[in-house]
Order: sequence, then structure tokens, then C-alpha cells
Amino acid sequence: MQAIDSVTLDNCADEPIHIPGSIQPHGALLAFDMAGLLLAWSDNAAQLLGLTLALGMPLAQLPLPAEVQAAATDCVDSMEDGEAPATALEVAIGPLRFDCIVHAYQGRLIVEFELRDVPSDAVAAFALKAHAAIDRLKRQKSIDALLQLATEQVRAITGFDRVMAYRFHQDDSGDVTAEARREDLEPYLGRRYPASDIPAQARRLYIINTLRLIADTGYTPSPLRGRAGDAPLDLSHSVLRSVSPIHIEYLQNMGVGASMSVSIVVAGRLWGLLACHHMLPLQVPYSIRMAADVMAQVIASLVQSIEARERARLVEASAEVRTRVMETLLHHDEPVRALLLHAPALCQSLQAEALVVTQYGKVMVHGEVDAELAARMVASLPEGGADLVERSAVGDWPLEMQAALAPWAGLLALRFDPATGGWLLALRREQIHTIRWAGRPEKVVRTGPLGPRLTPRGSFDEWREMVRGRAVSWDAAEKLAASQLLGEMHRASVAKHVETDRARAQLLAMLGHDLRGPLHSINMAATVLQHGGAASTMSTRIQASSTRMERLISQVLDMSRINGGLGLGLERSQVDLVLLLQDLLDEVRTAHADLRIDARMPATLNALVDGDRMMQVVSNLVSNARHHGMHGEPIEVILAEQDGQVLLEVRNVAPPIPAELLPMLYSPLKHASVGNVRNRGGLGLGLHIAQEIVQQHGGQIAYRYDKLQVVFAVTLPR
Repeated sequence: MQAIDSVTLDNCADEPIHIPGSIQPHGALLAFDMAGLLLAWSDNAAQLLGLTLALGMPLAQLPLPAEVQAAATDCVDSMEDGEAPATALEVAIGPLRFDCIVHAYQGRLIVEFELRDVPSDAVAAFALKAHAAIDRLKRQKSIDALLQLATEQVRAITGFDRVMAYRFHQDDSGDVTAEARREDLEPYLGRRYPASDIPAQARRLYIINTLRLIADTGYTPSPLRGRAGDAPLDLSHSVLRSVSPIHIEYLQNMGVGASMSVSIVVAGRLWGLLACHHMLPLQVPYSIRMAADVMAQVIASLVQSIEARERARLVEASAEVRTRVMETLLHHDEPVRALLLHAPALCQSLQAEALVVTQYGKVMVHGEVDAELAARMVASLPEGGADLVERSAVGDWPLEMQAALAPWAGLLALRFDPATGGWLLALRREQIHTIRWAGRPEKVVRTGPLGPRLTPRGSFDEWREMVRGRAVSWDAAEKLAASQLLGEMHRASVAKHVETDRARAQLLAMLGHDLRGPLHSINMAATVLQHGGAASTMSTRIQASSTRMERLISQVLDMSRINGGLGLGLERSQVDLVLLLQDLLDEVRTAHADLRIDARMPATLNALVDGDRMMQVVSNLVSNARHHGMHGEPIEVILAEQDGQVLLEVRNVAPPIPAELLPMLYSPLKHASVGNVRNRGGLGLGLHIAQEIVQQHGGQIAYRYDKLQVVFAVTLPR
């Protein structure tokens, strides 16, 4: 029946604390087999209960109160798989009063008699207090308020000098998040206790037996007696179970004379703990302890509800963001820009402080992230493997870039399109904070009551540790939101690839058709020249046809550069935009004598731009206005300086662009453009390329309908 002999911090993680072979001496224990025959008893049972005990004695023949016999019989009758929950009753044996607790575990009937010196009417009064406390707990709206009230109420009904509420982290360390104490005691609120304070087997017992009392940390254990060779008696559910000498030494080092712990178990995990300390021995009646246990169960239920409501709120908000993102992705030609349109909402959903988006080698940033560092972050991601990469600390990043990461430490990366190198990176800053440990958490070797060995902390004075290089870890709700977003983005990418393949096939067909016409024209003109035809007429036709071919091929090459992430290779210089526009508009008027163009421009307006590319933008907008505007109505071109920026507007009289086409206005190969009868030579690439040119200049292009006119407005930095 005895436990292992020498327990130290070296082996306490393996200590079989559920079979200690002894009990606390403020009560007595009897154990019987399924037939009601005595298997074991505590050494103090004969004296405390006034019994003569021997192995194999029938329970029915022991001179115990009738209600104990009845409770034992009921417990045996209600057993399932050798187990039955505890039943408690108040009994008198001679001059002593006991709380008698009967339960069955692993096919053994265990009857415990716990001494009680508090009158029944006092216990009943405490029970009423507990009922009122539970009602108040149910009205709390936040976890912090709930725990603070719980510590106050448990202290009020139990009489402990200090009651603390622990809340455990993922690493099983725990913070004291609420405290009620005697005024002269040092506060422990806000301090952290390391995970090693509760070994794994103790954590298991905290879950299956949610309340444990040590009435006197200076007790001498009462050993269990039984048949030699029998398996040790499992006291996992016993109220008198003796405690590890390591834990007793730990409490004594804190100056604690009595201790009680009440577990807060949420979804099968030890979420928190109500830890009660008294500076002197304290025996709390069983029924009052059970009231505290019920309070802990209510707390667990309320915590679960509060956390579930918060998760539901986050899930709903994340779903709304995903819906908006997907609508944009499916109608936007460039996923990188589509994602950045929703960057603030995505940051809120993922609780991130910056985003990096990349595809086709193009890297774009939302937030205070250096562009070069963003590119290195992208390059550090794995080429294969999982599509969701998580990093919570600087040490999780490749060694060669750790020194350059500041202030960033946390990463949640979503590979939304492996074929094109599409990644969405959510970033979190390093959280520099101070942990207030309850004493230095490291174990030290010294001579303690159990000899020279690793010993529990002797000092619980506050010890501060500065923690750097870590971000707030991504919690389960945030990772769920990320994985759901990733799934939606995958589906959008697949749909986009299908559309791109269709558009590519259509482009090749259109390009083949459109190039065949100019080539045929050139071939015919050359044949006519060979036979002595008019050189001037034929050369004009050859030049017009070759110009058209060059324009088509140039547009396709530009689109390939954009999609390949190469950019358009801008070469900026100081350009007078007025002269540039005048030359272009003169060419258009010469080519289309019946076209009326009204221009309003200042005398001069210089800007640092790529002149040839800006000519391409204006040419495209004027061409669109000519093809889609109302015949006979003028095209207006306005150039001005506005708020330190260049403003260029091209206007034409026409019906408004249909609302259903607006999301795809700048997409390449639009159904509305490819093969349009009013623009037979167009591939639908013009606005796509124009937008890219403007954006690479740091500007914006926007459509609006104003006074019966279709207006495209370009704004550029000077």
C-alpha cells in the first residue's frame, strides 16, 4: 500500500500521487471489495472510529451507523464499470461528528470519515451564502469580473486568508488574474507561476477530482494497512488522500498552513484554478467545500459561454470579411491588389498589424513594413509543404534574417495560389513585456528537509523577467479564421485559373484573327508594288497595317510583363505634360478628321513621369472615348494641377457603363471588350495596362458618370 520511498524534484513528475499509501490524519478511511469485505484501512481508523479491524471483515458486521451501511449498499448497487459517484452524509460516532463520504472506484468501495467541528446550522448558513454567490456569478459579463467575484465569494464562505484565481496559458504556466486576501498579506495578483509547479500527473488529478483540501500542511500521514501483495489503493477521488511531500514543502516555503484548490475545467482542459491559502491549519466542512466546487463548475460554464460568444462574434466578422474579399477576388484581375483593398478588414479578422501580399513575384505591403524586408519575408517561406505557415517568435525565422526583423516577430502566412507564388502574410509586432514571476522559476540544488537535492522555491518574492523576440501567439479562433479564408481563396484561385485559361485561348484566337488581317493587307500591298502599283498608296497601307500589328503585339507583351511580375520598366524624367498632350491630340485629329476634341490645359505643367507610357495611357482613354462615345459629340480632355497633383480627365457623351461591368472594368480580356462591334481591333487590354502604368507612377485611375458624360480621371504625383 506504500508509495515510492524517496521523492525529489528529479522524480516528482513520475511520483504516483494517486496511490500515496497514506491519508491525511483528520479523518479515517475504510476500503472494501465488491462483496463488501474489508480490503484496507487507515492506521488511525481503529482509534478514531472505535473499531476492531481485520482483513476480510464484512461491512455489514462493522458497528457503523445504519445510514453509513445504507449509503454503502446504495453505492454498490449503483456501480457501473466498478465506479459510483460520491455520496455524503453527516454521522455521529461516539462523541465525534463526521462528514462521511462514500464512493466506488476501480471496483473498490471507499468509505471516508472526515472529522467536523462546525455545527450543522453554521454549515447551512454558509450553503445559503454560496447559493446567493452563484446567482451573482451568473450576472457577470466578463471573465475578469467573474474571477474577481469568485475569489471574494469563495473566501467569504470558506474563511481562507487568501483566495487566488489562476488562468493557465497554452504552456501550462499560470497567471494570478484575481485575488481576495487578508490585508496584511503580500499581494500575488499579476504574478506568474511556472508550469513545473503542477506536474502532469497532478494536472490529471485536478481534472478528474476537482477539489482537494490540505487541512494542515504540518500533518503526519496515516499509512494504509492491507494484504501484502495487493495492488495499491487508488485514491484519485478520495477527499483524505495524502499529498506529495514535495508539494507540502512548497506550501511550507510559502508560509501556508492549510490549502484548498478548486479546478476550473473547460472542455476537458484545466483552464484555471481557485487556490486557497490559510496561514494556520483550517478544516473546511465537506458541504462547504462542495459549494465552492459547484461555484467552480458554474464559473467553468460561464467561461465557456463567454468564450463561445466571443468566438461566434469573431467567426461572424471573419465570414463577412471573407464574403467581401471573395466578391472582389472573383471580379478583380489582380488578386494582390484585390486583397489590399480589404487590408484593414483582413487585419482586424486575423488580429494582424500589417499584411504582405505577393503573386507572380510582385510584393505589395499594407502597414509599416519595409519593402525590402517584406521581399525577404516572402523569400523565407517554404516552396512546398503546408499552405499555412505559423511563426510566433524571432527564433522561428531563418537565422540569416532574424537581426533584420525588428519590430516584427509573428507570422501567419497563407499560400492561396501555389502555381503563381501567391501568398498572404499576416504580421504581428514583437511584444516586449515583463513577466512578474512568483519567485525565480529555476530550480536550485540545496539541502532541504528531504536532504541535498533539487528543492521547491524557497522565495516567492516577485522576480521580473523581460521577454523579447516574441509576438502574441495566434490563437485557435484566429487560425480557424485564417484556414477558412485560405479555403475560400483557393477556390477563387481555381476559378480564376479556369477563367484565365479560357481568356488565353480567346486571346490567341483573337490575336491570330487580328494579325491575319494586317498581314494579308501588307502581303497584298507588296504584290501590288511588285506589279507597278502606286507606291505612295501602298506604302501608306503597309505602314497602317504594321502599326496596328505593333500595337496588338505591344499590348500582349505588356500584359505578359504585368502578369509575370516584371513591371513595365518605367523610365521617369521631367516632362511637360502640356506639350506631350498637344502632340498626341494633333495626331488623333489628323487620323480622324471628323473627330472633335476640346482640350483645356495650362500653359505648362511639368511632372516626373515616363513620357512614352503616359502617352500610352492618354491614347488608350481617347481611343475608348472615340469608340464608345456618342457620334458627333466632342471628346473633352482636361489637364490641371490640383492639390499638388496632376489631374487628367477624358470625357465623352455616352450612356453610363452598366453597373455589372464596373467590377471588371480594368480586367484584361473582358467579355464586353473582346470582339466588341464598336472596337473590332481591341483585345480588352487597354484599360488594364493603363491602370498598371498609372499605379506604377503612384497614381490612381477612376471612372465616374457626370452630367451625361463618361469620365475617366487620372491623378498622379508631380
